[in-house]
Amino acid sequence: MSRSDILEQILSVLRTSSIAEELSNDVKSKFWATYKKVSDEYDNDFLARAHGDIGIILTFAGLLSAVISTFIGGMQPDSRDTTNALLVQLIQVIVDGPSAVHDIGNLSPTTRYSSSAVWVQTLAYSGLALSILAAFGAVVGKQ
Repeated sequence: MSRSDILEQILSVLRTSSIAEELSNDVKSKFWATYKKVSDEYDNDFLARAHGDIGIILTFAGLLSAVISTFIGGMQPDSRDTTNALLVQLIQVIVDGPSAVHDIGNLSPTTRYSSSAVWVQTLAYSGLALSILAAFGAVVGKQ
């Protein structure tokens, strides 16, 4: 082993050792040793509280997203009418044969939404986007 390797090992041991902090009579060394202990305790407490708060935010955002998604699904138009019209068309094709011409004008009914329904859906989709964004921020914050 060379001298530089030995000195590097000694320095690494001294950096991780707490003996120098306890036996030092220098006022500045004692101050910084005390500061390090207090700041480490504060940081650990802060991180523990933040970890708990982020978990609560993540749970709330997930539940809110589920509720808003259910609400949005309930606001969608009923697709049973279109499905029934398609089934009737299929039955007519089977009965009349594939060469017969069928009217398909009734397959795509126009759905009119009131302005209040548009506003409610806009708010619901905005709320869903924000809750997903909050969940993403909580997941990134937990990392």
